[in-house]
Amino acid sequence: MTVTLYHNPACSTSRTVLGMIQDAGITPEIVLYLKTPPSRDKLKELVKQTGLTPRGLLRQKGALYEDLGLAREDVSDDAILDAMTAHPELINRPIVVTPLGARLCRPKELVFEVLPTA
Repeated sequence: MTVTLYHNPACSTSRTVLGMIQDAGITPEIVLYLKTPPSRDKLKELVKQTGLTPRGLLRQKGALYEDLGLAREDVSDDAILDAMTAHPELINRPIVVTPLGARLCRPKELVFEVLPTA
């Protein structure tokens, strides 16, 4: 089973989810999205796969979120996708994609929804 983790090693939740995947006996494909950001089309695909909106996949912490005015309710989905494409640090993490689905693993236990059961 292919498991892909959109990972930021500086994030404790992301590190924890990586450990949970490994504890399940799976070696995931790790995408260090800050170094190799997903394209806008890939972001749209991740939004669709997770069942979230672009805002649901948007990291809403930090100065950049505020500086770009992304907290305003009138910011369009397209503008949010554009911001995440230009600034991958705005992508919330960790995102796990498997043949069983995709989840933004916040809380971390959501990873179990897309991992195979033994």
